Amino acid sequence: MSRVSRPRRYLVCEPRHFAVHYAINPWMRADVPVDTALAGRQWETLMGTYRAHGHTVETVPPVPGLPDMVFAANSALVVGGRVFGSHFHAPQRRPESTEYETWFKAAGYDVYRPESPCEGEGDLVPAGRFILAGTGFRTTPAAHREVQEFFGMPTIGLQLVDPYFYHLDTALFVLDESPETGEAHIAYYPEAFSSGSREVLRRLFPDAVLATREDAMAFGLNSVSDGRHVFVAPQATGLIAQLSAHGYVPVPVDLSEFHKAGGGIKCCTQEIRS
Repeated sequence: MSRVSRPRRYLVCEPRHFAVHYAINPWMRADVPVDTALAGRQWETLMGTYRAHGHTVETVPPVPGLPDMVFAANSALVVGGRVFGSHFHAPQRRPESTEYETWFKAAGYDVYRPESPCEGEGDLVPAGRFILAGTGFRTTPAAHREVQEFFGMPTIGLQLVDPYFYHLDTALFVLDESPETGEAHIAYYPEAFSSGSREVLRRLFPDAVLATREDAMAFGLNSVSDGRHVFVAPQATGLIAQLSAHGYVPVPVDLSEFHKAGGGIKCCTQEIRS
């Protein structure tokens, strides 16, 4: 099958202050040092790869004392030029919301600030005519209701049950969407979800790519797709083979230093959907 890429607009934040100073997910261990120089090179490689594939990259200035600000995806969900901001579960990350809100407002956007804990694209994934919404560790079901009211799109709650997949974007991503039909093609790791949520995903996306735990633990599902090219962790070898078999073009980019904080390619990438 021939896949078609679409130019995307991404918002990112340089990892100048990236470190692991606290533990808010099972990946984070303060006794494991981060190679900040290597993290910077890996991030720059990702940015260069995006640009080489025709995508626009814009940056938010990093702020001292906010080591997780590099994970731009958690800052908001942007659909149709409307910005639904963040309300972080962990107090250490809450100041990030203000920094990203400042950028969006300077760029001419109004920003809705949720009343309930909600971590942007970490737990909110537009998938065709739906918004898939994760809960269980960070974003609350009450925030899902706010999202549906704000965007007027059916918002499908999905229960995450494995703490290693604490955000939806560690367990699921959208490969492609059809503007004509509103259908989406996704990849996900079934065991990250409750039995009921697995059944919902099976019914909504019967043709989904199913990942193994090995590939999910390698951050293979924390990927970004432009409809043809899939920017993916090179360690997720089984998933890469599946993507190729489905007509996608895997573009491996190593963000292994960011795995130490529980993040990867998608975590570092906020998409601005006009």
